[in-house]
Amino acid sequence: MEEQYEKKITWTIKNFSSLPSEKICSDNFVVGDSKWRLVAYPKGHGDSFNKSLSLFLAVADSESLPYGWKRDTKYRQTVVNQTSEKPSQQKVGKPWFNQNCVSWGFQSMVPLTELLDINGGFLVNGEIKIVAEVGVLEVVGKSDVLEETSLVNESIDVNGFKVLPSQVESVKSLFIKHPDIASQFRPKNPHLRTAYLNSILSLTESLCQSPEELSNADLANAYCTLTCVTKAGFKLDWLEKKLKEIGEARLQEIEEELKDMKQTCVDMETLLVFLR
Repeated sequence: MEEQYEKKITWTIKNFSSLPSEKICSDNFVVGDSKWRLVAYPKGHGDSFNKSLSLFLAVADSESLPYGWKRDTKYRQTVVNQTSEKPSQQKVGKPWFNQNCVSWGFQSMVPLTELLDINGGFLVNGEIKIVAEVGVLEVVGKSDVLEETSLVNESIDVNGFKVLPSQVESVKSLFIKHPDIASQFRPKNPHLRTAYLNSILSLTESLCQSPEELSNADLANAYCTLTCVTKAGFKLDWLEKKLKEIGEARLQEIEEELKDMKQTCVDMETLLVFLR
């Protein structure tokens, strides 16, 4: 199933080859009770300076957000190859944004040798085109600036849960396949209900990936999320079964990794004893 995002932004950067600034920003846009913007470094940033285009998504209103704010997101960015017979460059991620991480992205988005190649298709009439798709899965800490655009006003009710328009079909499908999924879920706060439902949607999406794409850390995080939402009252036996199937197939690998981690802890404890 095609990944769904709340917002799709197209950003055209003109006169790209002659930009005087090391850093440029798109106009702000609103997704999930926050203002966002795209940040590009035409000549690269950090280790990619003078090597690749660097491209980031940034929270534009971080200074107006309350202490402890967080945003769980999914993000897909594409540098469009405007020559149809050649592929565009696309990367995806699922970053958490907070007061210690207000921007996230890729230092090496497209090598400058490819980007600036007059026959490469990325640079056409001095312009490059960037498409960013952003979805906000969980919001902690409301924006004072955007308080008027509340979740209730922006969302649609599906089986007692407030969901974004882009999520309606996925949520309806979820309740059709599992009609009793929330029969034991008691919280009434709409924001809390939405946060739990978003966790389930994210968990479902993760476990539907190819097992090869999931690390052991991903499985551990999935288990933590599954435990949390199950304790809240959701019936998720099919996700539990899916997680077991994936985990059991690599049981020995997980055991070996855990053994290594325990040995590392022992080594660190020994070091502390030595240092004290």
